[in-house]
Amino acid sequence: MTDVFDLVSLIADLPSEGLAAGTVGTVVHIHQHPEHAYEVEFADAQGRTTVVTTLRPDQVRPADHVG
Repeated sequence: MTDVFDLVSLIADLPSEGLAAGTVGTVVHIHQHPEHAYEVEFADAQGRTTVVTTLRPDQVRPADHVG
């Protein structure tokens, strides 16, 4: 189960957001309605937010399962 502040990794590229598969982000909110989804924040190497986007559970996996 994924919770707020968990790290997740993208399963596939998100070209519309400029994100590649494997990019790690932080879950900042969990939506329950109208469907289950995660609000995920991605940051650059300096810790500055670059993208915040809503993703379905099938678009991410726990980051500790990467590799």
